[in-house]
Amino acid sequence: MDGSEAEGAASPAAAPAAPRRDRKRRVLSPSEKYDIWLQLVRGEVPMAEAAAAAKVDRSVIAKLRQVAREGALAALSASRPGGSRDKGRDVELEEARAEVARLTETVKEMAVRLMLAEGKPRWG
Repeated sequence: MDGSEAEGAASPAAAPAAPRRDRKRRVLSPSEKYDIWLQLVRGEVPMAEAAAAAKVDRSVIAKLRQVAREGALAALSASRPGGSRDKGRDVELEEARAEVARLTETVKEMAVRLMLAEGKPRWG
């Protein structure tokens, strides 16, 4: 065993690590994730093909499936049949109206204080 054999044994182990550090991570847009998820749900492509087509690792596709499933379950558990869908919006609207009324009263009070402080201008 001479020095050239030792170098040959060390270089194959170091070669695969270099491209991983140089490879730029690809970030999928939400619409790309949704399209991939739909393809997976429909059974149009297996997970490995979807990963290859999107140029990402299979673990990214697996995580995408997990997040989509958890999000769907959370949304379905939050929905109530027969309930008003606009209930949340009504609460926000009522809060906004209450804030407008409070601010209106504050402006009126400030106008009265200003008038008392500066005095009413004389007519004619």
